[in-house]
Amino acid sequence: MSTPSRRQVLAAGLNVLAAGPLTGIANTANFSNREGAYEAEKIDPIDRENSRLWYQTPAEEWTEALPIGNGRLGAMIYGAVPSERVQLNESTIWAGGPHNYDNPEALGALPEIRRLIFDGKITEAQDLANGKFMSVPLGQLQYQTAGELHIDFDNADHTVSGYERELDIDSAVHRVTYSQDGVRFTREAFASFPDQVVVIHVTSDAPDAISFIARFESPQRATAKASETELELRGISTESEGIAGQVTFIARAKILTNGGKVVSMPDRIRVERAKSATIILGISTNFVNYRNLTGDPLELVKKHLQSASKRSYQQLRRAHVEDHQRLYHRVSLHIEAEVGAGSTEDRIDAYQHDQDPSLAALYFNYGRYLMIACSRPGGKPATLQGIWNDSLTPPWGSKYTTNINTEMNYWPVETCNLSECHEPLFDLILDIAETGQNTAKVHYGARGWVLHHNTDQWRGTAPIDGAAWGIWPTGGAWLSTHLWQHYLFTGNVSRLKQHYPLMKGAAEFFVDTLVSHPEKRWLVTCPSASPENSHHPGEGLCAGPTMDMQIIRDLFEACIEASVVLGIDPDFRSELESLRAKLAPMQIGGHGQLQEWLDDWDQYAPEQHHRHVSHLYGLFPSHQITPTGTPALFAAARKSLEIRGDEGTGWSLAWKINLWARLLEGDHALKLVKDALRPVRSHRTGYSGGGGVYPNLFDAHPPFQIDGNFGFSSGVVEMLLQSHAGELHLLPALPTAWPKGHVRGLRARGGIEVSLAWIDGKLRQAWFVSSHSQEISIHYGNRKDRIHLENGKVKTIEFKEI
Repeated sequence: MSTPSRRQVLAAGLNVLAAGPLTGIANTANFSNREGAYEAEKIDPIDRENSRLWYQTPAEEWTEALPIGNGRLGAMIYGAVPSERVQLNESTIWAGGPHNYDNPEALGALPEIRRLIFDGKITEAQDLANGKFMSVPLGQLQYQTAGELHIDFDNADHTVSGYERELDIDSAVHRVTYSQDGVRFTREAFASFPDQVVVIHVTSDAPDAISFIARFESPQRATAKASETELELRGISTESEGIAGQVTFIARAKILTNGGKVVSMPDRIRVERAKSATIILGISTNFVNYRNLTGDPLELVKKHLQSASKRSYQQLRRAHVEDHQRLYHRVSLHIEAEVGAGSTEDRIDAYQHDQDPSLAALYFNYGRYLMIACSRPGGKPATLQGIWNDSLTPPWGSKYTTNINTEMNYWPVETCNLSECHEPLFDLILDIAETGQNTAKVHYGARGWVLHHNTDQWRGTAPIDGAAWGIWPTGGAWLSTHLWQHYLFTGNVSRLKQHYPLMKGAAEFFVDTLVSHPEKRWLVTCPSASPENSHHPGEGLCAGPTMDMQIIRDLFEACIEASVVLGIDPDFRSELESLRAKLAPMQIGGHGQLQEWLDDWDQYAPEQHHRHVSHLYGLFPSHQITPTGTPALFAAARKSLEIRGDEGTGWSLAWKINLWARLLEGDHALKLVKDALRPVRSHRTGYSGGGGVYPNLFDAHPPFQIDGNFGFSSGVVEMLLQSHAGELHLLPALPTAWPKGHVRGLRARGGIEVSLAWIDGKLRQAWFVSSHSQEISIHYGNRKDRIHLENGKVKTIEFKEI
């Protein structure tokens, strides 16, 4: 039930939006077209009140501290008085070291596991798989903290007044201000991508008021020392799963002052009576790649500090802000409403009482900020917690969970005009295509490459944790669809040429491993599972779950169409076309729902309100289910979402925002927006009570998982702009609570930048800028039209009242 082929368009190097004439609703021609100056420039790119988190008290818990990052270095700042606390991360500090996770007994057990599943003996299949098919060791390894920098100021017992701390997400600068003994103190901090350091700057309005001790602490096996103006921490990551910790790291802080003096002690540095002080901090490790730990962390950290120390604080700050705003200013969202006068915590509380509706714009902007801060070219992709983690044993290892969470992290990068931030994920795919090739051979006797539901820094690709949820072979296939989506949004043929072998390898695995169902005769995956859900109590393994078939269908179609664009692989293309036609189709169950499994088992599933909505992948992020293309499946998907209910963990709420937006129901999507912004006060672990946000606007699974932040930003875009069905659908799910507003700089498939302004819930103007000349279809309300875009020129459309 896939959408019609767009091959004739793709062969021309274009994309889905340049497809042929629309059918269905007739053109109403209610659009007034004119070309000229980009009037969207009149939209203020900075909504100041919704680009700022601020508080009147210091953070006490980690989920109250505020994050800064440059894609490699991360810091959580507490803003405390008198002792500032800066928790530190470097993206390559992981437990253990290089390791092969594949199980040599797996292939021998595979035929019997399949037979047991097809015979309905699920418990026996799981027992055999747990004994013979799982990763060695059974678990993967953890992302870890480097430690903390503490800045202990003098006058610890003196009264503080006028305290405020903020994170300005427009400039990506953290700031603390307060008065003490008649002196006004200001601290600023940022993580610079251009200079690859964290910078902390302390000033006062008195000539000699700044005195403090700077010191490192770490839960790692680490030692600190000081010499002259530099403080150093050397450590090594911990053992895990029987694998010795092998990542060595060095954190070094250089302290520069204006006035006063600097006194070095064995493991700390004291600053006395300075006018201002700047701390430039770098962290480096011996990590080269997932196979190689021969880097020189001392050489790297010295290089970064020496370079940054040659520049003034203002020069470092200016370069950082310019770099951040180059990305952040591409998009702005303004929801016309009175902004709450209180702190960010006050605004979260007010939102639950139907006040301050523009808080959704702040949360949307915060997701964009976090993406810029934790996923930059040359760095590592965002983990379950982005780049921020204060533990040696974080929840779920803060790994890459690829049955939804890692993919959700990257849902907003293309639509929010942050395409560069996709690059670390592409680098990860390149790595796992190597390790996954061995797993495909050892576990399945297959060509190509495979990834199951998790990976880590050491790029494990074998199934982990337990058979009922760990044997899910489509994680790599799902990640590979991001390579294709990148092409659809950018039209970058040279990049597609680089990515195509990865896509092809992911598809080759399924060419070799799909099996014919003995009764239904469809091609299915076996063994597999519908991610983390059980179809009967205690039973998760199955054959051909709906999500698998949807993902493989997308992967095959991407390879087919990419081969046309690139003019290569006609035989492989034909093979995929033949196999795609034999895949198990989506089915509608006895309750009118979209079935999650090949058989109508939904009624037997022990968790009817399970947090995963895996079988709705076909609605979002895929577009296999649409209101006009597959109306029966569209209704069934809606029924499934109703049965699942609105409750869920933080990331689950975010997925449902996207799903209700695809169902074109903006008010229901907004209900999930409100649920996603429920206040959660403590950093707890567990599913009970549902998700929400912590005081620092980190998504509360609970505990913190950053995919909920990113999924929320994606969902807001889907409410305002969709481009998956051969057209640009403008304001497809605008909620009634957002009657007036504008959005600037969103990206649509086809290399098109879109800006929109609406009043009284009705679209008034739209602006389009395309990366190449093309005809596109636009859809608003019950109206559709075709417009021509010239390369780089602005097309303005005015929407008149009917």
